Amino acid sequence: MTLALQERGVFSWSEWASALSKQVHRPDAAADGSDYYEHWLAALEALLAEKRIAAPQLIDEMTAAWRRAAHATPHGQPILLENDPERA
Repeated sequence: MTLALQERGVFSWSEWASALSKQVHRPDAAADGSDYYEHWLAALEALLAEKRIAAPQLIDEMTAAWRRAAHATPHGQPILLENDPERA
C-alpha cells in the first residue's frame, strides 16, 4: 500500500523515509526492531492524516470494520468488508 501510494504521488519517497525514521527512532522503540511493522503502520497512518487522505478516526473505524468482518468470516473463506455485521 505504501509503495502504491508513493507511486501515485500521494507522498514522495523522502517524505516516507522521514516519517518512518521518526517512528523507528522513537525513544520507546524496541532495541531488537521487533516493532518495525508497528512503526511502518504508524508512519503510513501519520502521512495519510498529514496529507488529509484519511483522518485517524476514519482509519480506526475501518480497522474495526475489517476486524469485525474477519471474525464474521467462516474459516477458509476470503475476508470481505461486506462480512462486517455492522455494515449499513
